[in-house]
Amino acid sequence: MHFTSAWVGWALCCLCASLAASAQDYPEDDEMILDLIREDGTQPETGAEPAAEFLKCNKAAWRMPGQYLVVLRQGTHDSHVQRTIRRLRAKAARRGYLLEILQTYSGALHGFLVKMSSDVLHLAVKLPQVHYIEEDSSVFAQSAPWNLQRLLQPHGGTSENGTYRPPNDGGMAEVYLMDGSVQSSHREVEGRVLITDFNNVPDEDGVRVHRQASQCDSHGTHMAGVVSGSDSGVARGAGVNLVRVLNCQGKGTVSGALAGMEYIRATLLVRPVDAVVVLLPFIGGSSRSLNAACRDLVANGAVVIAAAGNYRDDACLYSPASEPEVITVGAVNSADQLMSQGAGGTNFGRCVDLFAPGDDIVSASSDCSTCFTSRSGTSQAAAHAAGVAAVILSSNQNVSPVYVLHMLLHYSISNTIDLLSLSDTHRLSTPNLVAAMPPANSTNGELLCRSVWSERSGVTSTAKAMSRCRRGEEMMSCSSYTPDGVHAGETMTVNSGQMECVAYNARGGKGVYAVARCCVSGGLQCQVHASPEPGRDAECVSPQHHLTGCTSRSTAEISSDSRPHHGERKRCVVKDGMSSHAVCCHSPSLECHLLENTSADKDQLEVSCPSGWTLTDCSAISQGSVISWSVAKGNSCHVRSATGADGAAGIAVCCRVRPPPDQPATTPQ
Repeated sequence: MHFTSAWVGWALCCLCASLAASAQDYPEDDEMILDLIREDGTQPETGAEPAAEFLKCNKAAWRMPGQYLVVLRQGTHDSHVQRTIRRLRAKAARRGYLLEILQTYSGALHGFLVKMSSDVLHLAVKLPQVHYIEEDSSVFAQSAPWNLQRLLQPHGGTSENGTYRPPNDGGMAEVYLMDGSVQSSHREVEGRVLITDFNNVPDEDGVRVHRQASQCDSHGTHMAGVVSGSDSGVARGAGVNLVRVLNCQGKGTVSGALAGMEYIRATLLVRPVDAVVVLLPFIGGSSRSLNAACRDLVANGAVVIAAAGNYRDDACLYSPASEPEVITVGAVNSADQLMSQGAGGTNFGRCVDLFAPGDDIVSASSDCSTCFTSRSGTSQAAAHAAGVAAVILSSNQNVSPVYVLHMLLHYSISNTIDLLSLSDTHRLSTPNLVAAMPPANSTNGELLCRSVWSERSGVTSTAKAMSRCRRGEEMMSCSSYTPDGVHAGETMTVNSGQMECVAYNARGGKGVYAVARCCVSGGLQCQVHASPEPGRDAECVSPQHHLTGCTSRSTAEISSDSRPHHGERKRCVVKDGMSSHAVCCHSPSLECHLLENTSADKDQLEVSCPSGWTLTDCSAISQGSVISWSVAKGNSCHVRSATGADGAAGIAVCCRVRPPPDQPATTPQ
């Protein structure tokens, strides 16, 4: 893995509030800050950009007033950081305020952490080069005591006598664990854990905190044991490097986590490692800075795995779980059902990539060097996924982070979780996947795909939703979905070199989802060809390309799916007034076929790709004016027609990378 010093730009909207909003959205203290910024007569310095944003955590109880991350604009350097610090000191001193610089950042972010009165914020936001200011906030370990449990290994990882036998021990990978302390002398992790010299934690709450060593080490020791413990670990040969960012109460700060990531980044620049997993077993409120730092690590080759959170809530409301480039892991119990903890439980939703065992997990206890205990939480689930990732990387150290994600998803156990307790919206977008160890004979030449859901759009006739793939993925199809079938279709656009799937709500619709089908395979490249005009088919131009998906869009009426057609002309067949995009893909040995299923007496049906083939597109065939809609679930296309329709019909596009001659081949029938 090779790290570069390239600064990664911000790509996501932060759920932290901005002071640009109206004062009625804020409590009294925030209204005071707003008034200071609005009424202050100080203007931005000559030639400066407009005043920067002020962001705060969306979880009010986790905020840390008086401590702020000042983040500079893209393209700034260390000299700009120091100059900005001097200017802020001078301006604050002239008004009788002192400030304390606690940390500077020069990796994924350029900026500094400052302790100062909120009265100085109106000066800081108007300084040149300041992009935004984020109030510091707390992050928390995601564990709670629970009962005994075992680790499910469905792909032959357990021998007849119960001995745990993964394909390898993960010994070619290094795991950076960002946690509290670890009892490195415990027999489970002795010789496996390196306690780094990094330590950035806040003081414990309260005046009488009993800092007993076993309490301070409890979460980190348990996590290290789950990852690489000699008896309880998933990847027992993997090295664990502790980066301490949580205190004895399992509490840290966004600023401390950022500093920890900078430490990891700097360490890997000095000592590059091919296979790196960064494990983040904590949760904070949504933070643009924390997500950006995670994105930077992934862009430079690290597999970053985060806990989804234990709040029985939408994981998209928290960081780092909400960062799309992070592998976010929820927790299930021994029955592969959503983990529950009293009033809490595992987080869920479209920001979760998969689930893993996280209930009653037995691992090392810090009570003594031979003690064990069981704990539950999405921290434990993330540790399982990190161990599996270390095993995958040890089989092939040169695979990308996004390929590790696809391997995790591909070998997961599907459709065992009962999601009926979730709302309709979350039930649709929450993945029904439980992590499992890949078999020893797994290969990296397959076509692997996943569905990426957007959040639901608004309900106006002009509302739309957007979904995109991760770096390293190709979008092989784009579709839209609504539970009632009322939508105006979808299109594919290119924004800053990245493909986007955009879905449109229709008049009377209740909101629409955009669903991108994102895939990886060696040498895979996809192009998009638009229909020349409404009513004309979109088609693939090159004979070397395969039609893998079709979009359809209508500005005049409710949309129906365009119909993929393979043959001499690979095209998307549309009705009058409809426009379409044909997604045309090529890679060595890629082949695609259509599967069609029609039922005259059922209003819903399923079209599934056979073993060895991967679903890339799913289309419903309209029956006259009757509304039909489809959705891809795993490797199957689910089609439904409105009540009273004369049956249902659907088409699935199934693709694969052709196996070598010595392997048996199957053809979709």
